[in-house]
Amino acid sequence: MDDSDRANMALISATGVSRHVEGPAGRLDILDDVSLEVNAGETVAITGASGSGKTTLLALLAGLDLPSSGSVRLDGHALDALDEEARARLRLRLVGFVFQSFHLLPALTAEENVLLPLELDGAAAPLARARAALASVGLAARGAHFPYQMSGGEQQRVAIARAFVHQPRILFADEPTGNLDHHTRDAIADLLFRLNREHATTLVLVTHDPVLARRCGRIFDLVDGRAVAHTA
Repeated sequence: MDDSDRANMALISATGVSRHVEGPAGRLDILDDVSLEVNAGETVAITGASGSGKTTLLALLAGLDLPSSGSVRLDGHALDALDEEARARLRLRLVGFVFQSFHLLPALTAEENVLLPLELDGAAAPLARARAALASVGLAARGAHFPYQMSGGEQQRVAIARAFVHQPRILFADEPTGNLDHHTRDAIADLLFRLNREHATTLVLVTHDPVLARRCGRIFDLVDGRAVAHTA
């Protein structure tokens, strides 16, 4: 598939995706025949009750896991046709992640955490880019601090800077405000949507917060393992 073909396709596409696991009580169906498309630059929320499969779906869309049946395409690439190493390379090129628990490396400073994806990708001028990313989230003066020296909101800002530093086309965010107080939660949400606009990044957001979900252009609500789409 060439670049012109990809330009006419959805950036993220899931077709008939199901996911089940085998447990002591037998087979557990988590997702059942989910199909959706996300176009470049869109903001999309994935909602649903606890245990409805939101994080599972996010992992499948990002190629962190493979479906039991069905297919996922990321920028035109069929993820089930790629081995784990090739999927990792594709994520490094296309994707940024923000998680509820920040996932910062505690032995590294804020600046060093943000540097990681640039160093893995062999990017030019990594230090200047890392410092610019920290400045963009309001943490220019905190680069030498370790995660334990920072508040939860500051740690999440570092995680967002790390996610955006290599200018990904897609940002996957899994409950990015879930561990924060009300005031900090609103500030982090504002930051995510501001950076989404500034970088024209596609945002796919898992959340149980209906207010945050309604800030997205579309919502996919998971009910009984299936995705029900509606506008926010």
